[in-house]
Amino acid sequence: MTSPIVRRSARAAVLACAALFMAACASTSTTDTAGADQKLRELYESEYAWRQQTQGKVKNDQGEWKSGSQLPEVDAAAQAEHLAYWEKALAQLDAIDTDNLSHEEQINAAVFRQIVTSLADQVRYKTYEAPLNSDTFFWTGLYPRIGGFDNAEGYRRYIGRLNDLPRFFNDNVTNMRAGLARGYTPPQVTLIGRDKSIEAYLVAGEGNPYWTPLKDMPSSISAQDAAALRQATLKAIEESVVPAYRKLGQFMQNEYIPGARKTLAAREMPDGEAFYQAQIRRHTTLNLTPADIHQRGLDEVARIKAEMQATIQSTGFEGSFEEFLEFLRTDPQFYAKTPRELLSYSAYVAKRADEKLGATLGFLPRRRFTILPVPDAIAPFYTSGRGGLNSCLMNTYDLPSRALYNLPALTLHECAPGHALQAAIALEAPGDIPEFRAKNYFSGYGEGWGLYTEWLGIQMGVYETPYEDFGRLSYEMWRAARLVIDTGVHYFGWSREQALDYLQSHTALSEHEVTTEIDRYIAWPGQALAYKLGEMMIRRERAEAEAALGTDFDQRYFHDVILGLRSVPLPVLEAELNRWVDGGGANPYPELNPASD
Repeated sequence: MTSPIVRRSARAAVLACAALFMAACASTSTTDTAGADQKLRELYESEYAWRQQTQGKVKNDQGEWKSGSQLPEVDAAAQAEHLAYWEKALAQLDAIDTDNLSHEEQINAAVFRQIVTSLADQVRYKTYEAPLNSDTFFWTGLYPRIGGFDNAEGYRRYIGRLNDLPRFFNDNVTNMRAGLARGYTPPQVTLIGRDKSIEAYLVAGEGNPYWTPLKDMPSSISAQDAAALRQATLKAIEESVVPAYRKLGQFMQNEYIPGARKTLAAREMPDGEAFYQAQIRRHTTLNLTPADIHQRGLDEVARIKAEMQATIQSTGFEGSFEEFLEFLRTDPQFYAKTPRELLSYSAYVAKRADEKLGATLGFLPRRRFTILPVPDAIAPFYTSGRGGLNSCLMNTYDLPSRALYNLPALTLHECAPGHALQAAIALEAPGDIPEFRAKNYFSGYGEGWGLYTEWLGIQMGVYETPYEDFGRLSYEMWRAARLVIDTGVHYFGWSREQALDYLQSHTALSEHEVTTEIDRYIAWPGQALAYKLGEMMIRRERAEAEAALGTDFDQRYFHDVILGLRSVPLPVLEAELNRWVDGGGANPYPELNPASD
């Protein structure tokens, strides 16, 4: 096998030849580059603005896109218009000679192509006919979980959206009926009990979740306007929100869940094999076959299993692997007694990570995050945690299923240096990138980084006990097993029982977590593949960079390159990291980051 250093030397020679050729052509290419760059900018800027408008967004006085007074148009006619627009945009992109683009615009073109191709594919396969899976539903997330709006106009637009809920729900239900008719639904087994997520919204008055933004109105709104806004919100909840959710609940209970498909595999759906391949491309941004992914998963499972065995030995436990898993799942020392205890444990881990962030990243953002419990309405079938710009959610439902030894890895992934920090850097990092890139998210990139930070916790000294390290390995095994399970279910015809047994026998996840996760993979083909494939690429690139740069390797700059790109397809990330190494591993922000002491 050719070593990374030899491969990089060969690439450097090719780059040198290319540089000589480019210098000879510079006088004629400058004008072509400017023209190509301008065409591309006009294309992605107009598409992004159009896409925000189709999502019901409006611009505020600062030129920022905000939710308007209506929810998105999701009916079949609107979907057809969206597909026609994106097909035209892709044709316009094809007409631009990417060789004439500047380097930055070549990145923009690759990102734009991936985004629009995925959006168009989703409409081609009519995924809008199933706007839900086992833990994510079109009827949740329509109000801010924390805080309110900046001004009275923001509240007025919010009230408009509340009054638009009946139309929005009706359009989604019409789409879902069309999906039922052609056998395109999530598997029935993954929907059992999910209608309970509707119950919280059937409460009238201030007990309804949609009242949440009214609890935190800014003092700049006059008392008279605030009173009027509260009254209008209560009316909208009573006349629009509650009736819409009641009607939706009846549909889910009486029609949709009973009629949902009994099969599991994506291959069993209409045009299923092509559909599954499109979902793999969408979530991983890679052109890999299910068989290739399945084998990669098996290889990773074997490697991680060996590390787990070594960690068990370090604890002094005498017994089999299966007996150790049972010990972890049942011993009270590993479980919180109150939700506050679990949240506090996560907060402690986050502060331990803070100590090492300066040695981990060159650029650190100003924005901070909070740690919150998963809302009660969705907690029973929600994942263990999820992180974002303003908050990390930790699931405190069913505490005997939430092992504390898993929390260090989970907190690193969801909070910092994972998703919460990653999202803040996407907003604040130096460098002018187009808005469509700044607000985009590719799972392979984002979840790959999140899983990579769990491994990074070793270097940061976050794991204090062998049990916490085993929790990290269990989480890594969980993601590796996903490669096997997702392809096993959706391509190789695994049963739900096979999938449950495989995950439970390879990880220390509780039975509740195993069941919740397996149902998520079954209901959301391809999404679970992104994590491990992205992390494997980042760790491979790091190993090659360390070998090529030697003592010149600085992990702060390696991480700054990754996060400074914001969110890109994995092939673009790989190419940019190679380019950084070929350039000597330089500090990408020399004006901000002082030289190492």
